[in-house]
Amino acid sequence: MLCSCCVAIIAILYILFDVNYFLRIIFTILWGRLFEKKKKLFDTTTIYGICSTQDVDLVFKHMNNARYLRELDFARFHFYDRSGIYAAITKRGGSAVQGASTIRYRRAIPIFTPYKVTTKLIYWEDKHFYVEQQFISLTDNFIRAVVLSRQTVTGLKVPVEQVIADIEPETRRPEPTKELQLWLDCMEESSQSLKKQK
Repeated sequence: MLCSCCVAIIAILYILFDVNYFLRIIFTILWGRLFEKKKKLFDTTTIYGICSTQDVDLVFKHMNNARYLRELDFARFHFYDRSGIYAAITKRGGSAVQGASTIRYRRAIPIFTPYKVTTKLIYWEDKHFYVEQQFISLTDNFIRAVVLSRQTVTGLKVPVEQVIADIEPETRRPEPTKELQLWLDCMEESSQSLKKQK
């Protein structure tokens, strides 16, 4: 009877929630805390994965677009934890959400191909962190996709600069890369265009 109840509860959880997503986040963070050193703000963090049968698209040949974005979540959580950014934000009563992202697919990740996702901080503004992430196949070390993400910090009464100072007081904000600046300009143009439609 107890076994049947457990199976029923697990089945209900899988129906109502994306249980694997939460388990993977917990596993990724625990693995980092147990087996990896803390990182500096501008260090690159890395997580690993493999394109499984749950990741493929309709033709069963390569990873579908939604799975790329899902893997980026795990990599960002890992980066936030290893760098201390998330702890510094929550210590001040804030949180962080995905504000925007752009992804450029260079070559598909075939089924059963192992890969890594690298994450590094490249810039910040008053309310935003910007990270660059890459999908790199381990079989040939080819960069399969490149992603720029804007992480928006919410609930803080201080600018992101202060969060950075809490972690590494001597760190200074770098200049935005040309690629990032063009993306920032594109988002600003989109924002102005939408405001005109009101």
